[in-house]
Amino acid sequence: MKNFIITLVFAFVTTTFYAQGAFDKYDGQDDVTSVIVNKKMFDLMSKVKVDASDKEMQQYISLIKKLDYLKVFTTKNPKVEADMKASADKYVKTAGLEELMRVNDGGRNVKILVKSGASDTQVKELLMFIDGAKNEETVLLSLTGNFDINEISVLTDKMQLPGGTDLRKASKSKR
Repeated sequence: MKNFIITLVFAFVTTTFYAQGAFDKYDGQDDVTSVIVNKKMFDLMSKVKVDASDKEMQQYISLIKKLDYLKVFTTKNPKVEADMKASADKYVKTAGLEELMRVNDGGRNVKILVKSGASDTQVKELLMFIDGAKNEETVLLSLTGNFDINEISVLTDKMQLPGGTDLRKASKSKR
């Protein structure tokens, strides 16, 4: 029994570290634009004083308190796009993510996958991959924490994230 528990803990810790580093190779790479926000920054952002009448900003502050990491990588380089797609596919197989939504629109393929939390709308991890059509960027977005999928539209509006429209659609479809 002791060996089983040790193995289980090791597997969980390994998966957690992999989730944090699976896409880090794109940070600082030529032809890749990256945005990385960590827990410390989310904590600092959540301390902003908000007017009690501004409900949307209050929702935003409530959400960012629940987030751990946000990583967004974009590129138009075909080689990097192919590598991002392969990395995302590999990660999806090992991370236990379930598909929330898939859209194919004019050669642009969008996949949104989640690792569920305690309820149907609770999410521990969200991964979005947008396979860019001609002259459009490929986007890889990873968001971790413990949040409600219905709160995502507030985040995408305030932070103006690439693929925000697709994330808003996903949050509406999960309700």
